[in-house]
Amino acid sequence: MTMSEMVDDRAGRDSRVVGIVLALGAIALGALLILAHLALPEIVRVAGAGLVVVGLATVIGVDGAGHSRWWARILTGLATATAGIVVLVWQSASIRSLLWVMVTALIVHGVHTIVAAVRSETDRRVAGLFSGSAAVLFGLLCLVWPVLAVELMRFGVGAWLVFVGLRGLLDPLLHRRRERATARAGSGRIRRWGRTILAVSVFLVVVALTIGSALLLRGDDRPAPDEFYTSTEPLPAEPGVLLRAETLTTGVPSGADAWRILYTTTTPDGTVIAVSGTAIAPSDRGTDVLPLLSVAHGTTGIVPRCAPSMSPTPFADGAGTALTQMVTDHGWAGVISDYVGLGTSGMHPYLVGQVEARNVLDASRAAKQLDGLTLSSDTVVWGHSQGGHGALWTGQIADAYAPELTLLGIVGMAPATDLYTLAEMSKDEVGGKTVSAYIAQSWNEVYPELDLAGHLNPGTAHGVEKIGDLCFNEQDAIAALVRGTQIPEQVFPDPVLDGDLGEKLRENSPTGPWPAPVLIAQGLADPLVKPAMQQDWVDARCADGEPLDYRTYPGLDHNGLVAADSPLTPQLVTWTLDRWNGAAPTPTC
Repeated sequence: MTMSEMVDDRAGRDSRVVGIVLALGAIALGALLILAHLALPEIVRVAGAGLVVVGLATVIGVDGAGHSRWWARILTGLATATAGIVVLVWQSASIRSLLWVMVTALIVHGVHTIVAAVRSETDRRVAGLFSGSAAVLFGLLCLVWPVLAVELMRFGVGAWLVFVGLRGLLDPLLHRRRERATARAGSGRIRRWGRTILAVSVFLVVVALTIGSALLLRGDDRPAPDEFYTSTEPLPAEPGVLLRAETLTTGVPSGADAWRILYTTTTPDGTVIAVSGTAIAPSDRGTDVLPLLSVAHGTTGIVPRCAPSMSPTPFADGAGTALTQMVTDHGWAGVISDYVGLGTSGMHPYLVGQVEARNVLDASRAAKQLDGLTLSSDTVVWGHSQGGHGALWTGQIADAYAPELTLLGIVGMAPATDLYTLAEMSKDEVGGKTVSAYIAQSWNEVYPELDLAGHLNPGTAHGVEKIGDLCFNEQDAIAALVRGTQIPEQVFPDPVLDGDLGEKLRENSPTGPWPAPVLIAQGLADPLVKPAMQQDWVDARCADGEPLDYRTYPGLDHNGLVAADSPLTPQLVTWTLDRWNGAAPTPTC
């Protein structure tokens, strides 16, 4: 062996040793991502370290990716390693910024792997094409769903690092056996195609993640509101005027008749506008005067197509089972406002108390004008979640806004009461981000002086916009919550939340006084409307001298509180009947 051959052989051995070390490093980092419990910043930075390892392996040509032009290999490796270094040292960067660096490196390395595969032998070509395609596809998936991608990164990038490591490890270990591959065709074929099987497996995992994300984010194909919701004629000057009504048959309980209605209401500045809703009454009602139950519905979204009257189950919101019992078993009529901007055109003023209350009170006025119904001016108001907020505000302004109506009782079920504290406590949670997105979109129009669109946390605007276009029920609700996972940080920076926005949240928090008995029901396992927040709000109202009946339900979450089998359901019916019958209330403070 000549001196030159000895040097080349020594260099080859050294290169293979370095390759083995780097491959083991990639495998270790990939396993750490997959198996360890890491916080989001730790996930990104471990992945960054993996990029450095893969980049170095690519530069020296021991990543097992096949043959490519030397300059392309070096540039790709340097770009990959540089991206990893940036991720590791850029401590002040946001998760979204670091993710973009990671994604760029993934796509660049994936493209290089594909190009190199084209120049390789058959088994390397197939493995390279699949592994490179997996890297590019996963990178694109990260661009579309950034925060979900960070969560998936522990598996996707982890699996990719393990694969790259195994690919780099197998090449030097099998280097001396390749000349005997023909003689040992069977076992050699298994070794050669092992990398292909692994590459295809990784590719299929990434494809499955892509398809799964697409299915989760697919919302409903809901129609836009039809002409019923549009009033082209000049509106009457008075609120609560019934403009039109038509029979409703979809989702109506057996033993009941229902209508969708369009009526007038007023904005806080006194402007008369149209708003839609639904009314329901027992089919066998005779000519007697019917007690009236006014229901303020919970969150369904902030755009017109999210109107409850357009839902296939318009009377199922909140305590739907109790509402059905009140109508079909006890002979009450019910009316539900869609609220402004749901059904009718424009943005819904989400959690704006004065608007919700006026809509509810004017719906009661309009329902009294339906042909074939004789309704009492005495009413009980219910509401769940956003509707609980609306019910409390309805009671708060009823005497001044609609003095001809007499409120006999007010029920808030998991009501959104202290809006500022609610926003503060849930700002980092998926549900809180989803609600904050609705507030950001809605209040940017309702309160333009806040300029919320210009004061969102960086990287949240896209998610806020997407959530704002989704309803909060059926398939749309799943898509909205998944979109909430794509918002990398709290929607509102703390200085914004603690500033003018916080003041508006406090202004829209109901504090009383109320002219009738108030029942507040709260599930103690509610992850959205926090029991601790509710308890503090109740304590404050009790300290103000408000006689509240506060009932808690261990083990019940936000929707479980109003489910058909909830212990609240029969209590709610009994409490409401007691108000009509004049029974003395039983406040707990």
